[in-house]
Amino acid sequence: ASEGMSSEVAKAFASMSYGPAPESSGPAVQWLEAHGRKFGMFINGAWVSPPGRQMAASINPCTGDELAQSVQAEAKDVDDAVNAAKSALPVWSGLSGHERAKFIYAIARTMQKHHRALAVLEAMDNGKTIRETRDLDIPLAIRHFYHHAGWAQVVESEMPDAKPVGVVGAIIPWNFPLLMLAWKVAPALAMGNTIVLKPAPSTRLSAWMFCQICSEAGLPAGVVNILSGDNEMATYLAGHPGLDKVAFTGSTAVGKRIRQQIAGSGAKLSLELGGKSAMVVFGTADLDAAVEGCVDAIWLNQGQVCCAGSRLLVQESIAEEVLEKLRRRIKNIRVGDSLDKVMDMGAVIDENQLQRIETYVEQARAEGATVHQGVLSETLKQKKSDQKGGTFFPPTIIAGLGTASKVYQEEIFGPVLVVITFRSPEEAVALANNTQYGLSASVWSESVGEALDVGKQMRAGVVWINCHNLFDAAAGFGGVR
Repeated sequence: ASEGMSSEVAKAFASMSYGPAPESSGPAVQWLEAHGRKFGMFINGAWVSPPGRQMAASINPCTGDELAQSVQAEAKDVDDAVNAAKSALPVWSGLSGHERAKFIYAIARTMQKHHRALAVLEAMDNGKTIRETRDLDIPLAIRHFYHHAGWAQVVESEMPDAKPVGVVGAIIPWNFPLLMLAWKVAPALAMGNTIVLKPAPSTRLSAWMFCQICSEAGLPAGVVNILSGDNEMATYLAGHPGLDKVAFTGSTAVGKRIRQQIAGSGAKLSLELGGKSAMVVFGTADLDAAVEGCVDAIWLNQGQVCCAGSRLLVQESIAEEVLEKLRRRIKNIRVGDSLDKVMDMGAVIDENQLQRIETYVEQARAEGATVHQGVLSETLKQKKSDQKGGTFFPPTIIAGLGTASKVYQEEIFGPVLVVITFRSPEEAVALANNTQYGLSASVWSESVGEALDVGKQMRAGVVWINCHNLFDAAAGFGGVR
């Protein structure tokens, strides 16, 4: 018996395979059940569920299971939310920065109190791994509220002429639901604005928990109002005459429509749209570090990141070595249920996004590209075949495309890396800047002079050196086009 046990242990060490390590869904499920798995709208500090409104389901991308139902807001509900924000504005903006900071600090502390429930809920609702929500999304969202509470405290001394914009309408995407909410809400509150926020149709649940957090923190009624709805409702909100500013994060196409819609209205506008960011790896780089950086750059959140390093520009002299390292690396990327703590990737958001990704990869094959992919387990393949939920897609590398290809030029928003080579720093800069986007880039080199020289020539709002996808509330983020 002892010999048999020793043999099994030896096999386990040889394979180094991971067993399942499921995170309990209990905290999120208990919260959902406490609300009857039905949510209304949060307007003027209270839950509102008018009769006759349509409901929309929230679906777990990893399982296909329905998590909850949410009321779909109509034009009247948007009017009510904007009016509530407008009514709350004089009192909120009239508070001193120190007084506002008390509430924002309270929100941050209450989010910390609900950290685990938020992390589990976000993983279930979005499909990203619990490791990402627990260790990245939720802590960074909390950090934003702490950071901007600090700014609220010093606004009178550091920005004596600053005045609130007024009522802000915010529309956020599904890839980082709570973090995008924090990016919009925290600075707006710090400066004395009130807000009407619309979460993405696919990912509403952490926004509903945030409403509860605002109530627990004692935030005055009407300062934060959150309601969900369809594209028609979003269009109505963006063009509402009661808004003083619109803040939108999402696709380039929708951003263009919003810009046209509010042109001439006098409302301020900020847009954070798509990206096709370049990772530029020189022969002087630490190649193992660059490969791991690439894993974080493109396969974080299944590649559903606006600043994902989706174009890898690698110097010709090291191209084969880097590509071989990446091919080996993606074979070890584990794809599976978002609540399994051993998983590196979860599911993409929904079937439409999965089909979009598959279409781009098939187009690359049709153009003669070489496609390398990671491995999906037989269980995941069977679930996909049986259409029993689970919109999983393996980490993918595409090589051999020209720079005019749509696959190279357009944002795929999935776990797909396109690789191209360069010879000189000048060519690297030209290739990196050959894009309609200008959000981010990264440069990899052990030569500081080379990295800084090339980095300064990148037409991108954020340029990282020997890293990618590093964020902090104190560091600005945005594009240049």
